[in-house]
Amino acid sequence: MKIKRIEHVGVVVKDTEASRKLWEGCFGIPLGGVEENEKRTLALYYIGGSMVELIAGKEPDGKHQRMVAEGKGGLNHICFEVEDIEEALAELKSKGIPLLDPTWRIGHAGAKIAFIDPKATENCLIELAELPEGHAH
Repeated sequence: MKIKRIEHVGVVVKDTEASRKLWEGCFGIPLGGVEENEKRTLALYYIGGSMVELIAGKEPDGKHQRMVAEGKGGLNHICFEVEDIEEALAELKSKGIPLLDPTWRIGHAGAKIAFIDPKATENCLIELAELPEGHAH
């Protein structure tokens, strides 16, 4: 699946190593780098001029691990612009990733959209969107 762009977002996760399997294996986004300090680990994913950063706390009672334990990890919504939504959905289905929308539907600005089930993405609601031809970014 080709993801064209996203806006910068941060995603709180329990473990960056486990989460990398989803971001790299499922979405095919190469790891841009890892940053660590005594409190947290970041796995950075650059897409065009933007970035996703996966944030995992190292301290068992630190804020990031508490967020995960309280069910507040992840984020509400992120939208990936894809080149071909039908191809993207077929690839996700072939990898066993559950979808809230097994087929696309029309969303904002006439885009073809579909949502991935948050159960497959550490409670992160992800929307895929194929923008209409000629739509300005």
